[in-house]
Amino acid sequence: MASLSSKADYIGITGSVLCIIHCLITPILLISSSLLADRTLRIGFLSLDYVFIGVNIVAVYFATRRASQRVVKVGLWFFLGLFAGALLLEDVHEAFEYLAYAASAGLIGFHLLNLRAHDHTH
Repeated sequence: MASLSSKADYIGITGSVLCIIHCLITPILLISSSLLADRTLRIGFLSLDYVFIGVNIVAVYFATRRASQRVVKVGLWFFLGLFAGALLLEDVHEAFEYLAYAASAGLIGFHLLNLRAHDHTH
């Protein structure tokens, strides 16, 4: 568990960056590739949103356990909630897709702040 706590910010940053990449390339792949014509493969690819939510939940949980600044803890949980909500609602309106990008960027920023704060305490 100690190892996971020390790597939580890196896991969160990686998960958020991969989610942004996934969200940017999905429309391109859906339009231009016959690869996603297979229903099972398409559903699996589109279901990665749930994997990204899960990875970020774990990352935020363990990152906030070692966070020393309250603003970082609140920021991580806030952007995680925004991120998860936006991903779950992105089919309702396209604005949620852009909100998911912003929330993902917020997660990255707060994980970086947490890393910086933790580095300065040693």
